Amino acid sequence: MFKAVVFDMYETLVTLFNSRVYKGRQIAEEMNIPETVFREIWDPSEDARTLGYMSFEEVIEKILRGNNIYDSELYGRIIRNRKDYSSEVFHHKHPDIIPMLRALREGGIKTALITNCYFEEKEAIVNSDLYGLFDVICMSCDIKIKKPDIRIFELCAKELDVMPEECLYVGDGGSNELDAARTAGMKPLQATWYLKDGLGQPCGRMDEFDQAAVPMDVLKAVQP
Repeated sequence: MFKAVVFDMYETLVTLFNSRVYKGRQIAEEMNIPETVFREIWDPSEDARTLGYMSFEEVIEKILRGNNIYDSELYGRIIRNRKDYSSEVFHHKHPDIIPMLRALREGGIKTALITNCYFEEKEAIVNSDLYGLFDVICMSCDIKIKKPDIRIFELCAKELDVMPEECLYVGDGGSNELDAARTAGMKPLQATWYLKDGLGQPCGRMDEFDQAAVPMDVLKAVQP
């Protein structure tokens, strides 16, 4: 019997594609520079931002100054737009997400979050209505470990005070998380309720894993 359910955040509990997107291409457009030029600094910063060694603000300033276009008003607008985008995604989630999380906890099942995220996303998570619904939260930018490193799954189980084998891991499958969760000893379940063709999401359906078509399927998966 499962004692805990561990969730991915993006494309699992919330999606980045139900609201206005403000990522690399959009930021480059706001800077009025070619996206290829923007990405010369942006793309190599991915790991540093995910692991909490560099902030979004630092990278944006570096790109603006590196292209001799730094302007405090432009810089401030980009920071605000990114934070607004990071927060807005929490207002467009599947309506059964919160009822599902509450039902798990009411049924005596612990809940946890493992997410690869940046500092601006951490801020949005902390201020969201989901934040208080987890017993344990492991954010890559805080703990300096990111999926698919199995140590983040092992750490989460330890913090939950359960064995990995007693955990169901629910995620869309990005970052090879389902394979990693299984290697760590957890039972993987692919969340497919946000999957749509043509959006550029991290992955599609993965037939080698059990799938949950709607959030309430998670409740069925933990039943003995």
